[in-house]
Amino acid sequence: MNAQTAKRGLQDELPAGHKLKTGEEFKASLDDGRALWVGGKRIAKVFDDPALSAGVDLIASMFDDQFKPEFAEATTYVDESGAVASRSWQVPRTKEDLADRRKMIEYTSLKTAGTFGRPPDLAPAIAVGLLAYLPTFKAKKSLIEGCSPDFAENIEAYVAYGRDNNLTASESLTGPQNDRSSPKGAEASLLKVKSVEKGGIRVSGAKTVGSISAQANEIFFTNLGGIRETPAEACIWASVPINADGIKLISREMVSHPGADPFDHPVARLGEEADQLIIFDNVFVPTDRIFNLGDPTAMSYYGPVCVFAHWHVLTRLTVKAELFVGAGQLVLDVLGTSNIPAVQGMLGEIIQYAQTLRAFVTAAEALAKPTEGEVMAPDVGMLTAGRLYSIEEYPRIIHILQELCGQGLVMRFGKAAFDNPEIGHHLQDLLPGKGVSAEVKELLMNFIWDMTSSSLAGRVALFENVNASPAPRLRERLYNEVKRDAFIAQVKTLAGMP
Repeated sequence: MNAQTAKRGLQDELPAGHKLKTGEEFKASLDDGRALWVGGKRIAKVFDDPALSAGVDLIASMFDDQFKPEFAEATTYVDESGAVASRSWQVPRTKEDLADRRKMIEYTSLKTAGTFGRPPDLAPAIAVGLLAYLPTFKAKKSLIEGCSPDFAENIEAYVAYGRDNNLTASESLTGPQNDRSSPKGAEASLLKVKSVEKGGIRVSGAKTVGSISAQANEIFFTNLGGIRETPAEACIWASVPINADGIKLISREMVSHPGADPFDHPVARLGEEADQLIIFDNVFVPTDRIFNLGDPTAMSYYGPVCVFAHWHVLTRLTVKAELFVGAGQLVLDVLGTSNIPAVQGMLGEIIQYAQTLRAFVTAAEALAKPTEGEVMAPDVGMLTAGRLYSIEEYPRIIHILQELCGQGLVMRFGKAAFDNPEIGHHLQDLLPGKGVSAEVKELLMNFIWDMTSSSLAGRVALFENVNASPAPRLRERLYNEVKRDAFIAQVKTLAGMP
């Protein structure tokens, strides 16, 4: 049995024991009393803000796509129990599994046009990253007196829980930006254990850039960076429901165009993953949701654990690069510029970017090796080099695509202008493309505007750089990740060095 033959329609046509949600079931799970502020005002439900609601609708459509034959192979698989489950929670044990899991990344990337940096299948990649080092976490013990979770048992149970409930989780690993000239500034907002009580701990502090937190069921969190030594009470990996008592979600400013005519904003109308500042005010974390507690050595596993998330990031950037190639070629077609050598060279640079990113993804999977927990992990050196290349070249690729469009991005007209009987005919007569109407050419320009020049595009470009880590940090990671002993030995041999 495979995922495509296992289901062929609505939920009631699925085999017994499937582990999927419909879009409506997903939406219902978000109506849980979560504490959410948008524009400085508390809203009763996530659906009450247009941009958040549009983003929820987009995510809900991903749940519904699991039940459609044309998306089944990309979005679902058959788990060890023989039940159909979401690929978001698939644990890759072989290179073939990696290739299969990548189908889900490519699917969510296309579904959002790459504008959701942390779609619903991203956070599960971090949970799987913990599972990949299960023996290490099995050997670690809590250093907080009075609470002694079995980390390995909790990790296994959480991955199973996520899979069995088609769970949507968000993740936040970084703290709020503040004064970094003093370690005390970074420590001030660290999420810390405040007390231990029966059945768990209570934590207070804050996390930031909690993408899709307002639109998810859970928040997966830890503390990263900013200080040289993390105090024991801040050494924690854990997860809690997003509506847990004491959690407050403060949304950043919205930058999309929900409700816009699809002609005017084909991408930005879809809403967005709204990043949240997440306040933890004496939040209770059950013992069985704790994956590290008090052990600073476990915090150093950020790199290995997040390999799967970084593979997700690079794959998504690859898909988006290929969209840029397609959009660029369409610009050449509708403007009649495809025979100009200089223009061909410009598009060639975008093609080079996309092909190089695809090569990094392919190489990372080809060089994948099993971890100590018998999970197949992509090659970290290829992922880091690929992410470095992607963020260094991204601004230039955007600029090239904008240049190919020329005045088409400067002089944009909405659907209302084309439909106006007094002026619409002028637009139709003066702005046609090669073999296409002015409206078709305009629709292409509007798509590229949303992807490269809109407020949504600006936020996405900033996010890509911050999410990947700045280039100097990635170079430092390359220095530490890529082993050079074999290269050194080759040079010594050829040079005749002892």
